[in-house]
Amino acid sequence: MAMLKVIEVLAESKKSWDDAAQVAVSNAAKSVRKIKSINIVNMQATVNAKGKIDNYRINAKITFEIE
Repeated sequence: MAMLKVIEVLAESKKSWDDAAQVAVSNAAKSVRKIKSINIVNMQATVNAKGKIDNYRINAKITFEIE
């Protein structure tokens, strides 16, 4: 039976929440191996003075297998 660990991460993107999730996984993969899943806990966006979204932000939990 595999042992799993969960870390909480924050990530952002100028494109979309989907891209922010990919940024989170890509950055976590630089120091963590065997990533199994990502659970998006919260989504936010910043809005500029013209009423347009500037940044998409996520708070996520990434699960990975411990070796």
